[in-house]
Amino acid sequence: MDGLISFPEAIQSAVPKTEVQLCVVHQIRRSMRYVASKDQKKFLKDLKTAYAADTKDLAEQHLLFLNEKWDYQYPIVFKS
Repeated sequence: MDGLISFPEAIQSAVPKTEVQLCVVHQIRRSMRYVASKDQKKFLKDLKTAYAADTKDLAEQHLLFLNEKWDYQYPIVFKS
């Protein structure tokens, strides 16, 4: 889904056991609102290593690195 506020509730009311998740593109776009423009290219380069990883384990390692490098500056991105 694309992040529409009432969409998850509508889906789950029709199909209660449905698991709703955000599209990675929409999640990235939403997260980038909180990253300063001067850091966006560097942040996206680091983020790409996670979502383009060949395996889940490698993606998780890259996310940990991303978190260690950027969380102090942009903690709201990692909460989302």
